[in-house]
Amino acid sequence: MDTAYAETPGAVRITDVIAHPLSQTLPTPTVTSWGVYSEVSIVLIEVRTDAGIVGVGEVLARFSPRAYVELIETSLKPRLIGQDARNIAALWQSMRRALSGRAGGMLIEAIAGIDIALWDILGKAAGLPIAKLLGGIGRERIDVYAAAVNWVEDEDADRELERYLGEGFPRIKVKMSNPVKEACRRIERLRKRAGDDVGLCVDANWAYTLDQAVEVGKALSANGYFWFEEPLAPENEQGYEELRKRCDVPLAAGESNFTADQARRLVAGRTLSILQPDVARAGGITETRRMADYAALHDVAYAPHIGMSGIICETASVHLSAALPNFQVMECECDLSPFKRDLADLAPGCIRQANGTLDVPTGPGLGIEINWDAVSRLRTQ
Repeated sequence: MDTAYAETPGAVRITDVIAHPLSQTLPTPTVTSWGVYSEVSIVLIEVRTDAGIVGVGEVLARFSPRAYVELIETSLKPRLIGQDARNIAALWQSMRRALSGRAGGMLIEAIAGIDIALWDILGKAAGLPIAKLLGGIGRERIDVYAAAVNWVEDEDADRELERYLGEGFPRIKVKMSNPVKEACRRIERLRKRAGDDVGLCVDANWAYTLDQAVEVGKALSANGYFWFEEPLAPENEQGYEELRKRCDVPLAAGESNFTADQARRLVAGRTLSILQPDVARAGGITETRRMADYAALHDVAYAPHIGMSGIICETASVHLSAALPNFQVMECECDLSPFKRDLADLAPGCIRQANGTLDVPTGPGLGIEINWDAVSRLRTQ
């Protein structure tokens, strides 16, 4: 099959774009400052070509997946049919013009899924994994951290921490929320249980005001946590700048950004030490790479967000991580959901990882094959 891809001559014309709305029940609910997530969705993108090459992508569509399908079928698909799938930048710009107004929201998330599928096609046509097409550092394994210890009762949090330690993760994310005194107590409690040799970081999912974040930041600094993720709402850029002055712990954010310009202020001023775009939200591989490259210019690290997404999002992030020079560490979501466990022939990263490192797929494109029976089973009616 790889040889057939490499020998494909001429243009690779897009013949169809199919959006599959999928929903799942998480095996274990994710509990954050936002609440309890028991069911989430994605949209799986299938791009077919006249060369017989099929690319797949994933849209971060936590809820209302059929709304994304409508947008793709009516506004994006007509711009793609008949076009050469290899002209990714041109197709990205054409899709961006489907709606006017500032870039973001459902449009950029929908573009993200299609963009990933186009890179999958490009890799299959060239007979190369996406990590090699990106022409980067060439890592064969990447560092990952376990996500996450949820905002649950102490005993449950202890069990989750012990699970990740038992699975060999040297780095673990902890979800944090209000009240602040409870958060500070949890920060100290988990550090004592994990020991000084385990890397711990915190994700607050916008839980705090500026003054609250300063207090939590002091607890994180005192207990040696390696970053403080999304303490404030993403729109509160001035708040992040002030927090940077009052907090010793490196600040991480960016999963809420859709395009590179939305990361500009906090990256250029080096308010953030770590930028965390999600490839299934941030315009796909094309725009996520732009974000990471811009971060690299300002000595800011790239650390992909994965969250409750599926195996396509995770795998695309692995390829970016393998290629980009300022990569630091990738989130390894340990929910073992059907989106990660059942959708493809590649096992989830939390199963494949060993001592906090994860191998990079070597097959063409994403290097995965989709289980279409699982797609049919998970499809939202």
